[in-house]
Amino acid sequence: MHKLLSIMVFVLCAIQVFGQENSWIRINQLGYLPHNKKVAVWVTKSNNGIKKFNIVNKATNKSVFTGKAGKEFGKYGPFTKGYRLDFSKFTKDGEYFVLADDGTKSPTFKINADVYKGTADFALRYMRQQRTLFNPYLKDSCHTHDGFTMYASSVGMPDSTRVEVAGGWHDASDYLQYATTSANATYHLLAAYRDFPSVFTDEKLANGLDGKNGFPDVLDEAIWGLDWLVKMHPQPNIMFNQIADDRDHTKMRLPGQDSVYGRGHERPVYFIDGNPQQRGKFMNNTTGTSSTAAKFVSAFGLGHQLLKEQNSQYADLLKEKAGTAYQYAYIKPGVTQTVSVKSPYIYAEDNWVDDMELAEATMFNLNNNQDHIQKALDFARQEKITPWMQRDTANHYQYYPFINLGHFELAKSSDGKVKKEALQYYREGIEEVNARAQENMFLRGVPFIWCSNNLTTSFAIQCLWYRDASGDKQFEELEQANIDWLFGANPWGTSMVYGLPEHGDTPTEPHSAFTYLHNYPIDGGLVDGPVYSAIYNNLIGIQLYKPDTYAQFQSDLVVYHDDFGDYSTNEPTMDGTASLIYLLSAKEGESKKKE
Repeated sequence: MHKLLSIMVFVLCAIQVFGQENSWIRINQLGYLPHNKKVAVWVTKSNNGIKKFNIVNKATNKSVFTGKAGKEFGKYGPFTKGYRLDFSKFTKDGEYFVLADDGTKSPTFKINADVYKGTADFALRYMRQQRTLFNPYLKDSCHTHDGFTMYASSVGMPDSTRVEVAGGWHDASDYLQYATTSANATYHLLAAYRDFPSVFTDEKLANGLDGKNGFPDVLDEAIWGLDWLVKMHPQPNIMFNQIADDRDHTKMRLPGQDSVYGRGHERPVYFIDGNPQQRGKFMNNTTGTSSTAAKFVSAFGLGHQLLKEQNSQYADLLKEKAGTAYQYAYIKPGVTQTVSVKSPYIYAEDNWVDDMELAEATMFNLNNNQDHIQKALDFARQEKITPWMQRDTANHYQYYPFINLGHFELAKSSDGKVKKEALQYYREGIEEVNARAQENMFLRGVPFIWCSNNLTTSFAIQCLWYRDASGDKQFEELEQANIDWLFGANPWGTSMVYGLPEHGDTPTEPHSAFTYLHNYPIDGGLVDGPVYSAIYNNLIGIQLYKPDTYAQFQSDLVVYHDDFGDYSTNEPTMDGTASLIYLLSAKEGESKKKE
């Protein structure tokens, strides 16, 4: 019987080599946990289909599992049809490939409990590389003169007043710095340490250089973020939203002393006054102080909880800052948007009650006042579902963060009816995305807006949190499909994380000065991800520098380019990577529980 199976495998491989050129099998290149959902995706540009597939042991070339192709999905993107090849029942460790009955062969992949081991720490490399002030990757300092104020005259700081706010992370491949994304990133790093402390190692000093300091590296990175947030909220009546603006985009360069703002090496620092702000010809739609200030509250509050045993003096400062940031959030309820000068592209955040819900849940954890739970619930009811989940498009960062973090913290801080209600809102959001996902072979229900990979990561976290907190596993395949998408189970068959996995198909030409100018790796950086073709075709200043490696997989629906010239799909982001670090730590933590 084994000999017959081996002959069948040989024949199918021969068919694949000589006859099958329009079909592909997409996999999670990281691999699969033995007892989790395991699905590959077969797609084709032909009219032919398949009925069965085999899992083949790479070492022996023998089939170890046979499955049915199942439901046939119709046209999606560049493909005429596709199937989800489910081999979840096969749990044996090893290295394998999928072989369909038409001869289509997948890349090899692993099944074992360690496929996510070390991945969160790997992604932390990108966060360290994004540091400003002292950059451990370059072993040099940058942006040490930040900065001079804008819009802070109401607190006695006329425009161009000198303030000391150096530190934090560069936002993406440019060198702007946003409090809203940095506070969210800091929160995700802290939450990763809180929820999965055992997965992180101590290989770096606090400044990011090699060495051990008794703190896991993820906590060192979170503290780097906290230190900067403290500078951005130096006094109870002062809070800044942003350092620099889109004049930064003048040219690609390594981080250094910028001199494009008319003040030597200083950069502008934008004050949060709760009012629309205009530079050049562009006016943002700021309506209040809540969205950014509330994110400060959650980062400071969680930092206090996690650090009070290690550094009580610093933790006390964070608690104090959480309290003053909380008051700042209520100065003028509404959203704070970023400022643009030369182009219309900003972080057009349009929701803020989710941030306030998280802030209230955080304040409850700090002082155990039940009034905060009721206020958090009131905010939760104002935005039960993160709006992008009910839509197929949105503006850039319109609904940020891309997951309602407050629902999870509210559910954790409560029991009974409040917990049930918060989790129900999570479920309703998941169901909205799931309804769209059931229409295609990738279970893709996340819209292809700018930074779609960030949405994908956040949605997978929401599914994970809902499953863990409720015990409801009905969306487990959808959750894993979104993770698989990030690592190769997508139309292009590529991982969306630079260098992960090491021997996989990952970005090589990202929109990054580090790689473009000096071929420096940006290990662990999560790139923006695919966008609707309609968005791509209307963006300003995009051009491809090299022949499109994935040309045959582009479509009228969606595009992705591994090309320096495509800043819309191939630029890594700091906050997206921070969210990914949480997700990867969760997957490694999950594997440890099942060992």
